[in-house]
Amino acid sequence: MEKIFKNLIKADYPYLCGGKLLLAISGGVDSVILAHLCKAAKLDFSMAHCNFNLRGDESDGDESFVVDLADSLGVEVYTESFDTLNYAEKLGISVQMAARELRYEWFSELSSSLKFDYTLTAHHANDNLETFLINLIRGTGPEGLTGIKNERDNIVRPLLGFSRFEIETYARNKKYKWREDSSNASDKYMRNKIRHQIIPVMEEINPQLLDSFAKTQQHLQESLDLVEDYISLLYPKLVEKDKYGYSLDIDFLKKVPNQKQILYQLLKSFGFTEWNDVYDLLDAQSGKMVLSDTHRLIKDRKKLLLTEHNKKIGNKEYHLDREEDLAMIPGMGTFHIHEVDKVGQTSHSCIYVPERKLKFPLVIRKWKKGDFFYPFGMNGKKKLSDFFKDQKFSLPEKEHTWILCSGEEIVWIINHRADNRFAVEKSDSKILKICIT
Repeated sequence: MEKIFKNLIKADYPYLCGGKLLLAISGGVDSVILAHLCKAAKLDFSMAHCNFNLRGDESDGDESFVVDLADSLGVEVYTESFDTLNYAEKLGISVQMAARELRYEWFSELSSSLKFDYTLTAHHANDNLETFLINLIRGTGPEGLTGIKNERDNIVRPLLGFSRFEIETYARNKKYKWREDSSNASDKYMRNKIRHQIIPVMEEINPQLLDSFAKTQQHLQESLDLVEDYISLLYPKLVEKDKYGYSLDIDFLKKVPNQKQILYQLLKSFGFTEWNDVYDLLDAQSGKMVLSDTHRLIKDRKKLLLTEHNKKIGNKEYHLDREEDLAMIPGMGTFHIHEVDKVGQTSHSCIYVPERKLKFPLVIRKWKKGDFFYPFGMNGKKKLSDFFKDQKFSLPEKEHTWILCSGEEIVWIINHRADNRFAVEKSDSKILKICIT
């Protein structure tokens, strides 16, 4: 196994040979063997051990064992103690999930502060099969069936090609010591129940289960690669990026086969879980939306709009005094106000108003329900909500619309339309040019 591991590193992970590595070690046989193999391969590594304080003296014994192992291998070791139960209760998550979050967050901190290039974990072929079955039982998309990745970000798993039997056999032949986790014998957890009750039956039916599973996963990965290639071809015709997020062309989407799978592949990384609601948006009324923890998908006429959750600004206002020639407004741009001799060419980003009609300080705020103005070039007033409807504003466009006010009166729907009440007349001697850049 030692020779196979060295050849594997040279062939598949040559970058590990010159890197500074952090090896995650529990004290169990898998991580202990990984440590011995890394030492034999002359890799530059340190070890990191998490004491989750879930098994009393046994947890402390694991930590002591790892410290002694590091000393015998002549490598540095880092240990950290966690109040895992309290963390899980505080976040309302399972103990296993809490341990996972604490572990990888700490590994990330160590890597960042001590400049480790990669973190090695001792996941093996049986872990891969167990993860596949867990995801299958819980329900998952294609990615959940392709298994644990050999590499992801700076996490590398060089033992994925080895079985638990191979690792334990090698450990016994070399007479290496390791720690047994008593919780692994309990069927309280789903992974253990799968390991002890389901996989043995599968291996009885097919003694070459791991080999067959590896081939199946390879086929699944190749199929998924094909899907992703197909999505990449459709993407330029289907998706458009704008300043608020992304828009998807519904008419185009309805013309191609497998719409649901295309939507899933495009949106899977944005945290959506209610996929039937996502699919139903294609035929929903405008304004209907589906939310994830971080994003929202909005039906807007013939488009689906993907944006981050709107960050409410509430009653946030900005004031412009007459003495200010220039004012920077976060999220909008820079306002320029200066006196001119005559009216020049107006645009969406530049207006001219008579100073006599303005009450300083001017106020810049988000529009609100009930706002109205007198559109330049038109008679009578108009609600902003009706103006938005006429202009076919999307929900994100409405949310990002600001107005410039003089007292209670709207002077300018910024970047869109000026108010007729503030039009310059021939008798006006002081004219202000207001622009935003």
